[in-house]
Formats: sequence, C-alpha cells, structure tokens
Amino acid sequence: MPTNTKSAKTSTGFVDEKAKGRSAGRYAKALALLMMAPLGACGVQRTLPPPTTPYDYRDRHPVVLSDAPQVLDIFPATVHGRVDQDTAGRLREFVARYHELGHGRITMLTPTGSPAAAAMAAEAGSVRRALASAGLGGNIMMGSYPVTDPKLAAPIRLSFSSIKAKVADRCGEWPRDLASGSTLDGWQNESYWNFGCASQATLSAQVADPRDLANPRGETASDIEMRMRNINQMRRGEDPSTKWRLKSTDISNVGGGN
Repeated sequence: MPTNTKSAKTSTGFVDEKAKGRSAGRYAKALALLMMAPLGACGVQRTLPPPTTPYDYRDRHPVVLSDAPQVLDIFPATVHGRVDQDTAGRLREFVARYHELGHGRITMLTPTGSPAAAAMAAEAGSVRRALASAGLGGNIMMGSYPVTDPKLAAPIRLSFSSIKAKVADRCGEWPRDLASGSTLDGWQNESYWNFGCASQATLSAQVADPRDLANPRGETASDIEMRMRNINQMRRGEDPSTKWRLKSTDISNVGGGN
C-alpha cells in the first residue's frame, strides 16, 4: 500500500517530506520571533518621575480664601463731642465693608496705660455714635489693649472678621540656586519656584470681593437707557458701537520746522 511504501522508504534513508515541512515551519517561527524581539522594546511602559515643582504657577502659588481681621485705627479727632468728617467717612466705609463681607461682631479696643488713655476712652462714645449713624446697630464688643510704648500714638482699634484672598505661600523664596553650574538643577527646563508668586499676590490684593474667586456673581439688572439707545440706533440703520474720536496733537513744538 502507498502508506507502507512511504514508511519503508523512510526506513531505508529516503527523506520524509512531512518531516521536512515541519522543520521549515519551526525555522520560520524562530526567525519571526527573532525579528519581533527588537520591536518589544517599543512597547515598554516607562513611568516618568513627577516634576519637582508644579509647572503651572497657579498650582504652585494658589490664591486661597481665609478668615482674616479687617482693622481700622481711629486716632483722636473729636470736634465738639463728634468725630470729624474724615473719620466719619472712614467709619461709614468700614461699616459698609462689614455689611458686605463681615461676620460676627465688631470689636472696639481702647488703649490702656498711656497718657491719653482717659481721653481715648471718652472718645469711644463718639465713635460708637458715628458707627450707629453709619448704619451699625448694637453689635459691638468692647475691650482694651495695653500700650507698650507711651511715646507712640495709641488709637481706638476697630476690627471684624471677614473673608480675605491671599497666596498660600510666601513670595521671595528661592529654594534652588538659579546660577548653579555644578549640578543639573538648572537644566530641567522648568520655571523657578518664585515665578508667578508676585502676580498672584497682586491679584488677591486687588480683588474687590474675594468670593468672586470661588463663585461668579449673579447677573445684575441691565442699563435700560443704554439698551434703548442701541435699539433705536439699529432701527435707524446706525452703528450702535462706541465711536472714539482721536485728535492729532504734537508731542512737542520744539524743533517743529514750521
């Protein structure tokens, strides 16, 4: 039979075609594995170390909201039992600020241990009347503080707690040397630690209402007169945008050549 003949030929030294095919397949698989070995390095998951400092200055020097005292010092300026106009204006602004952002009670501290302590204690009544005229009720807590240097002016100190925006870190710190050439610290192509701290501190000091940094304000009423003027201009086919008029003026008339 053909099967027996094939096996007989194999036993006498003839080449087995099936065995030859299996050997070639093994060689091809081994060659494919060897060729794919260099490509395995492309798929290695490398974890880069985190940056030493945050890249964004807003993450490095964030503006935070915290409780801080609002303080107003009132110096002796009483005229006929009443505070003067400048002091009254400061007190009105202080009370308005308290109604807008303050919480708790207003504290009034009078000095003790100075030559003018008795006069300032008497003037405290004028300050309380001025606060009442500015719209503040009886929400005042009285107290005193010691004067350490009698030669310095000792004012009446008003304070209340409110929300204040500030930078979480101190500005002006330099943890690493920017001019270091002996190490690779300056070769990282990263911004230095103090970068952006001053601008963040300026933003926190200039913001009128610190709560605007956390949540946007509600929409206020629109200007009806401005809106109706723009609508009427559009009905007449006119441009409602603002027109800027610039007059050409000479910077200096020295050496004009006229």
